[in-house]
Amino acid sequence: MGLPLHLPAHGRGRGLSPALQRLLRQRPGSWDLPELPEFGGPLIESGSVADAQRRCARQLGAEAVWFGVNGASGLLQAALLALAPPGSRVLLPRNLHRSLLHACVLGQLRPLLYDLPFDPATGLWLPPRPAHLEAVLEAAGCVAALVLVSPSYQGQRADLPALVALAHARGLPVLVDQAHGRAEALAAGADLVVLSAQKAGGGLAQSAALLLQGQRVDREAVARALLWLQTSSPSALLLASAEAALNDLTSAAGLRRYRRACRVGEHLQARCCHAGLPLLANDDPLRLVLHTAALGINGLEADAWLLERGVIAELPEPGVLTFCLGLGPPPGVVWRLPRQLQRLRRALGGDPLPPFSPPPLPLVAEPELPLGVAWRAAAEAVPLAAAVGRIAAEPLCPYPPGIPLLVPGERIDPARAAWLQQQARLWPGQIADTVRVVAGSEADGFARIGGS
Repeated sequence: MGLPLHLPAHGRGRGLSPALQRLLRQRPGSWDLPELPEFGGPLIESGSVADAQRRCARQLGAEAVWFGVNGASGLLQAALLALAPPGSRVLLPRNLHRSLLHACVLGQLRPLLYDLPFDPATGLWLPPRPAHLEAVLEAAGCVAALVLVSPSYQGQRADLPALVALAHARGLPVLVDQAHGRAEALAAGADLVVLSAQKAGGGLAQSAALLLQGQRVDREAVARALLWLQTSSPSALLLASAEAALNDLTSAAGLRRYRRACRVGEHLQARCCHAGLPLLANDDPLRLVLHTAALGINGLEADAWLLERGVIAELPEPGVLTFCLGLGPPPGVVWRLPRQLQRLRRALGGDPLPPFSPPPLPLVAEPELPLGVAWRAAAEAVPLAAAVGRIAAEPLCPYPPGIPLLVPGERIDPARAAWLQQQARLWPGQIADTVRVVAGSEADGFARIGGS
């Protein structure tokens, strides 16, 4: 029997919200409804969807909630477009999801990317501390909005109250990508929060929610952005999934299921530690992160070895391997996973891997060529070693989770080119040995226009 430890968090149905389970037991297609008057939709003020959104807003302490059917990605895009007018600069973290880059192209926004603390032992970006963000804000100058990611994919949380307060002191609205969280960002004062029903709730993939509070963001601007980016025929099933997942965040039954799953996660972590397995310290008992580099194993190689033995992790990276227990952890996971990880150590383990090199990036940086121009320009593929001095034409994103190592419009200096070659060796099969760059004539033409 396999051991699925990946998203969606409902664990192949074990952790689905009971309300959603009842709906799925009905005759298939009976819930595939259009925006009938009594049903409505996310942007319609009357009907059962509007009632559900208002009810969820009250339960969570938000002023408004919109359900989304294009995942957290679609709602992140709409939120960013609502925050900033065309031509404005927005502060985005280097561990952003690439959907925010898409939003910058669609909204003609200028991304100002800020670097994050780096852990050489794991190769991961870390949440920014208040002093780090204060330096970022000082260096950034005039910007329209700040985006934060918390928790990270690996379950590490930032000090959101302190970070949000720093931004608000400068008059900046804050969007928090909380796809892997449970709406804690609202209590921290965030203006817009995006949740995923399938990453940390008992919902289905592609269902999500956007939460608003305070007066810093125009509610009508959010509705307009959603109208631009969300389908005019939203899936009734996915809307019900978003409602069910949000209800689970605050209902007594939902909290009991969550706490039961957390107890399993805590027991699993304790057994792994007792077995001498190195784990990454995090803030989410439902995310177990094996520090493979400490075992002398690349996380991608560990993932491949475990897959052959029926253990399906969520996220392999060069220094760590992340397992998602979800709201319905697999039976026997507390003893089955540590046993397989001990076998992994015996089969592939060795001396710890050398420290990972941080990306050679400035504290804040704006792409040299506008993002949309670079992405649409004529491009050519060149070897990474020959990319020095060239301008990236597309993002470089090992999958998952879609975090770009390189952003369109950035010029690749020698240090960055060497670092990208190193990354290609660390991500076997995930990063090509070539990179697409803006064709020389296109880049030269823009430089002449920009300098005239």
